[in-house]
Amino acid sequence: MVKRLILILGDQLSPDMSCLSDGPEASDVVVMAEVTDEGTYVPHHPQKITLILSAMRKFADRLRDAGWEVAYTPLDDPDNAGSICGELLRRAEEFETDQVVLTEPGEWRLIDALNNLPLHVEMRQDTRFLASHADFERWAEGRKSLRMEYFYREMRRKTGLLMDGDDPCGGQWNFDQDNRKPARGDLFKLGPCRFEPDDTVRAVMDLVADRFDGHFGTVDGFAYATDRDQALEVLDHFIKNALPCFGDYQDAMLADDPVLYHALISPYLNIGLLGWREVCAAAETAYREGNAPLNAVEGFIRQIIGWREYIRGIYFLKGREYTAQNTLNHTRDLPAVYWGGDTDMACMRAAVGQTRDLAYAHHIQRLMVTGNFALLAGIDPAQVHEWYLSVYIDAFEWVEAPNTLGMSQFADGGVVASKPYVSSGSYIDRMSDYCGDCAYKVGDKTGEKACPFNVLYWHFLNRHRDRFQGNGRMGMMYRTWDKMDAGKRDAIISDAETVLDRLDRGDPV
Repeated sequence: MVKRLILILGDQLSPDMSCLSDGPEASDVVVMAEVTDEGTYVPHHPQKITLILSAMRKFADRLRDAGWEVAYTPLDDPDNAGSICGELLRRAEEFETDQVVLTEPGEWRLIDALNNLPLHVEMRQDTRFLASHADFERWAEGRKSLRMEYFYREMRRKTGLLMDGDDPCGGQWNFDQDNRKPARGDLFKLGPCRFEPDDTVRAVMDLVADRFDGHFGTVDGFAYATDRDQALEVLDHFIKNALPCFGDYQDAMLADDPVLYHALISPYLNIGLLGWREVCAAAETAYREGNAPLNAVEGFIRQIIGWREYIRGIYFLKGREYTAQNTLNHTRDLPAVYWGGDTDMACMRAAVGQTRDLAYAHHIQRLMVTGNFALLAGIDPAQVHEWYLSVYIDAFEWVEAPNTLGMSQFADGGVVASKPYVSSGSYIDRMSDYCGDCAYKVGDKTGEKACPFNVLYWHFLNRHRDRFQGNGRMGMMYRTWDKMDAGKRDAIISDAETVLDRLDRGDPV
């Protein structure tokens, strides 16, 4: 029997991967490798690298216990080829085979590199997702617009989640209108699960600190789950303690509480320690048993079988060129504040600071603080995309790119979002406690102390008027702008250009 190499990547840490479906045959060898290329093609956060390498080492042990032969290459192995393709070629020579079986990666970069190897590569479908590429293509075919809401309803019908027969529980598909409460600083919360690093994790932390010390962030304080048992503990903790309030406060932001009621399970879903079925089933059970309200459970399940599946569908449907899109022709360089540079903006300081410390920020901090500022300021979306891919522990290109380029930056021209997600400072003030301690005054619409979001918001609308004034969801904004006194409009534009000039000079804002 011909020996085959079975490649397992760092985000494929599930025993039910399609490439493992033939079982631990004696002639096959699982290949796993910690390689510099995967940690540096963008400067990934040290805690993200720590999570993946620690989880890989533990998963390799699990495979060995299940009877698999595993050829594992640590990062500091002197024979390490430095890349996934290089390691496959090295192992092919070692085991005298040209046969490789793998599950499709989540990035076009790796798909193309692996398909160009001088080996016989069998690339199997990733069956961990609810919607296959073919399923999504069938849904998208012939549609004028690809709105997530309609895809989500089909996924609800397909799975039966939160369905009462043919109808959605509660008589409606979406309870988002109930999920926009601002948080108070005195809310009682148990906080997320934290795990003391064991010997495996500590060894990886030391290695990452040595090899990736120039990357944004630090390994200090690493407390994420690194195996399936711990990931299940995180899920159970969320379902019991945070899910009941998740819906109400999922859009809220507090400077001293980066997690609030969020699940913090996206890293484990994205690397394979948890699966969508068990996560959604646990949430639905909490609703059916009266332990969590429908608005919370529906909002949570929508993020997984709706948004997560939809975003993956968009990434593969739109293909390799998706990440190069820049519909609004934004070209300004990413400001230093995104890498921890000085800023007088309390919201940016809070969002970037917790990103540096935790490799985490929740979806509203990403969309309406860091993403909103980049869009209003006209930052090059390719640079924004690279930043998000670099700094967040749950960021893999299939999920990060459409969220950033489509939802956040409108770089795809409206494939994902029906309008740009922009706001003035009033939204951030309403949904957070950031503005109270800010050097700027959120109530000032013009002048030296005016919140940069206030003046950049109108500047964005004004400079992109030809594109957006006909958008039905933006008409009121333009009517408000047109009713303003001409002198006030001029002052806003002048103040906004002062902010943009400071960004161009590299001065703090």
